[in-house]
Amino acid sequence: MIHQTALVHSGAILGRNVSIGPYAIVENNVVLGDDTEVGPHSVIKSGTEIGSGNRIYQFASIGEAPQYAGYRNENTRLSIGDRNVIREYATLNRGSPAGTGVTQVGNDNFLMAYVHIAHDSVLGNSTIFANGASLAGHVSVGDFAILGGFTLVHQFCRIGEHSITGIGAVCLKDVPPYIVATGNAAEPYGINTKGLRRRGFPESSISVLKKAYRSLYRSSHDLQTALEELRSLASDQPEIEKLISFVESSQRGIIR
Repeated sequence: MIHQTALVHSGAILGRNVSIGPYAIVENNVVLGDDTEVGPHSVIKSGTEIGSGNRIYQFASIGEAPQYAGYRNENTRLSIGDRNVIREYATLNRGSPAGTGVTQVGNDNFLMAYVHIAHDSVLGNSTIFANGASLAGHVSVGDFAILGGFTLVHQFCRIGEHSITGIGAVCLKDVPPYIVATGNAAEPYGINTKGLRRRGFPESSISVLKKAYRSLYRSSHDLQTALEELRSLASDQPEIEKLISFVESSQRGIIR
C-alpha cells in the first residue's frame, strides 16, 4: 500500500491498510491510523498524529511548522481525528509555543482545496470548509459549522456550532452559534434555518432561536438587555443556553 517512490521514515507509525501515494513524504514521529489514504506528493511533517479512515488528497501540506514569527523549532503538534477529508493544497500547521502547542481537528470534517488551518486552532466535528477558507491562529470552530469559499477568520475568533458564513466573509469578531454571517466585515443575516432543518432540529427549537435572534439583532436592546430576554427563553431550550454561554464568554465580542 506504499508506493515505491514514497519516502516514509522508519520512525513513522502506520496502522493497518494505510495507503501512501507516489512521491509522498511521511516524516519521523508521524502516526497514521488504520485505513488512512495519503495522496501523491503530500507532505506529512514530524509531530503529526492522524486517526483512522482519513483521506488526504494530493499536494496537501500536513503538520508544517506554525507561521508564527517567534517559532524557534519547539516541539509542537497537529492532532487530526477520524474520517476527515482533506483536499488538494490544503495546509494544516502545528501549534505554536505562544498557544497550546497543539492544532486540533476533530472527526468527519470536510476541508476543500486550498483551505488553511493555522497554529493552535481547534476544529470540532462535521464542519465544512469550502475552497480557500482560512483560519488565522488560535481560532475555534464549533461542530457542524460551514465556512463559505474564501471565508477569512481573524486570530482568536470563534465560529459557533451550526453557523454558516457566506462566500468571502471576513470574520473579525465571534460568530455565534446557529447564525448566518456574511460580508466584509461579517454581519449577521438571520438564523441558519435550512441547515438546522437538515440536521433534524424541530420547528419549535428553530422558532425559539428566531426569537432569540430578534432580541440580539433586531431590537434596540443593548447586549445585556438582550441577554436577559434570552434567559427568559432558555427554559428547557439547550440551544438558547448554548447561545447565551457563547455570547457571555466572548473575548473579542460578537458580530452585530
